[in-house]
Amino acid sequence: MAIPSRRDEIAASLSAVRQRLARALERAGRLPSSVRRGAISKTRPAVDVRAAFDAGQAEFGENRVQEAVEKIAATSDIPITWHLVGHLQSNKARKAAGSFAWVHSIDRIDLLTRVDAAAVEAQRRPELLVQVDMAGEPTKHGAPADTWLSLFEAASGCRAARVVGLMLLPPFTPDPEDARPYFRRLRELRDELAARGVPPAMLHELSMGMSHDFEVAVEEGATLVRVGTAIFGER
Repeated sequence: MAIPSRRDEIAASLSAVRQRLARALERAGRLPSSVRRGAISKTRPAVDVRAAFDAGQAEFGENRVQEAVEKIAATSDIPITWHLVGHLQSNKARKAAGSFAWVHSIDRIDLLTRVDAAAVEAQRRPELLVQVDMAGEPTKHGAPADTWLSLFEAASGCRAARVVGLMLLPPFTPDPEDARPYFRRLRELRDELAARGVPPAMLHELSMGMSHDFEVAVEEGATLVRVGTAIFGER
């Protein structure tokens, strides 16, 4: 029996993820077009990105700007939409704005303004998500509750970048159901911000859910899930 190639393994894993996503969408009574699937390719070589792209994956996420910039250059011949899903330091704002179509980790006003200024300079229009902190974990980033509304108020002044929603990293737990209250709270926060006057266009996206819990996130309203190990295997 032939040993499956790395390309075959990635294609099979991606197919399994699609099936899991389809079942979650069916349970939630949602359309397939209502959820984007980002393949988190951090630490993975460009050849793995190409294999996933050939299997039908078009959106990829990276955690580190420098690693991503090199990978983006190595795959510049194929039409990939790149997401930055990891923490963004202020001194990397310029490079991020020029490299990514999406930045999921806006957690303070000064970072928002830096990314927007860099986008103007680069003549880019990246879509941004406000990363919120709901658990207060010291090892994770995210905007604290008393800054959420002011971040959206500041976003109304952006000239090139566009804030389009919220992002959440709940505490990790082996049981996906333990993350459900956090996913539900993010959806409720979106509704609360809308009730306080934040324009719907700024709240359209909810980025939440990863390899082990994205089905629960979809059931709670996720519009973008970030799947890494379920596609590429354990790091």
